[in-house]
Amino acid sequence: MKAIAYFKNLPADNANALQDITVPEPVPGDHDLLVDVHAISVNPVDVKIRANRKPQDGQPEIIGWDAAGVVRAVGARTSLFKPGDRVWYAGALTRPGANSELHIVDERIVGHMPKSLDFAQAAALPLTTITAWELLFDRLRVLDNAAPSQRSLLVVGAAGGVGSILVQLARQLTGLTVIGTASRPETQAWVHELGAHHVIDHTRPLTEELKRIGFENVSYIAGLTHTDKHFAQMAEAIAPQGKIALIDDPAAVDVRLLKGKSASLHWEFMFARPLHNTPDLIAQHELLNQAARLIDNGTLRTTLGEHYGKINAENLRRAHAFIESGKARGKIVLEGF
Repeated sequence: MKAIAYFKNLPADNANALQDITVPEPVPGDHDLLVDVHAISVNPVDVKIRANRKPQDGQPEIIGWDAAGVVRAVGARTSLFKPGDRVWYAGALTRPGANSELHIVDERIVGHMPKSLDFAQAAALPLTTITAWELLFDRLRVLDNAAPSQRSLLVVGAAGGVGSILVQLARQLTGLTVIGTASRPETQAWVHELGAHHVIDHTRPLTEELKRIGFENVSYIAGLTHTDKHFAQMAEAIAPQGKIALIDDPAAVDVRLLKGKSASLHWEFMFARPLHNTPDLIAQHELLNQAARLIDNGTLRTTLGEHYGKINAENLRRAHAFIESGKARGKIVLEGF
């Protein structure tokens, strides 16, 4: 089967950073699905792993953690899907990624694809939806209740993949006042379009921007990017007994800044459940099915930002380079081999 892989950690603009290869078809295990991959999307985790994780013993490293496709075969102990089902999922870091014609994935982290979306539109969503959902409801413990609330959520980096779905979830499923950050006119317009009540500029001090729109502090903060740069301002902006959740990889943060407010810090890593095979692994299957229903009834929308054409090494290298530029709005998707 066709696949895209890397053999060395190289810059995205190097012709060998990602290569078209042919590998044997995978065989599903007991709990696995064998999926015909129709579309994929590209996330910052793809870029980080391509740049930093060394392949083992010269073997090709196939990455990619967002896919939409059709089940071709199922393992002996599966019960949730059958051949022919349309599915979407993000996969697991400990297994080969989905940048391949066929892919195996544990059915417990797979959802039924929204009926109202095509494969490209669906592929934009799984990883970021799981991340945003777990961050909002599992880490920050916000109630899934749209009744008006006096509480507020600041989303730092709201125009990116996770921010684009987190803004929608918070606006549609909670009573929070949603404040997103974005620095360019086009990304600010995007965040407003997704439902944010307010959009501020994260190139300026967050506390000053919040005061400009009438907020002394906020109840919750989702730090999605450049936490090294923003953490001191986040600590100043969080309300007493507030909660901050992070998804990026800051070199260090001074958590002592939160002590005086009894504020708490949480990490969201959507791969934690499959990485540790947690007892609640199936929660990601249930989450994706619920998100599909919300998309099909019009509550949520796809966050597809750019379609980069066919799934091949050249287009994936372009996508990785654009992710690295920090200018992405929504998600980059590729479709078909």
